[in-house]
Amino acid sequence: MLPRLGLVLALGVTAGCGRHKEAAASTPGAPAPGAAPAEAAAPAAPVEPPLSYELRLGKQVFQHYCLTCHGETGAGDGFNAFNVEPHPRDLGDPALQKAKTDADLKDTVRRGGVGVGLSPMMPPWGKTLTPDQIDQVVGYLRTLKRTDAPPAS
Repeated sequence: MLPRLGLVLALGVTAGCGRHKEAAASTPGAPAPGAAPAEAAAPAAPVEPPLSYELRLGKQVFQHYCLTCHGETGAGDGFNAFNVEPHPRDLGDPALQKAKTDADLKDTVRRGGVGVGLSPMMPPWGKTLTPDQIDQVVGYLRTLKRTDAPPAS
C-alpha cells in the first residue's frame, strides 16, 4: 500500500509541475515561452464611449423599426432600401444632421414622409411609437452623424 501511495504522489507532483507552465503560457498578454518580445504593439482603434440608457433604448427602437430601410449605420442601405424609390435618406449625412432640428426629425418620425412633404415610402410611426420612444430614436439618430467624408460609391 505504501509504495502505491508514493507512486500516486510522484505522479501528482509531476502533473502539477506541467500545469504551471501551461498557466503561464495562457496568461493573456504574456508572450509565448521562447517568443521574442514585441517591439511596439500597434495602437488600438479608439473605443466608442458606451451609449447612455436613453440612447440604447433609441438604438433598440431604430433597430426594430428603421434598420430595414436605413441600415445598421443609418446610411440608407438597409436590406429593403433597394426595393423603395426614392431610396431612404442617409441619416448620418452631416448636411442633413445640420439642416434638421430635433423637432423636424421627430415630426418626420411621427407623421411619416407624406406628412412632412417627403417620400411616401417612409411610414408614420406616431401611432406605433410613444412620444418617449420617438425622443429616444431621434437622440440615437444624432449619434449616427459622420464626421468624415462619405465613402466613394
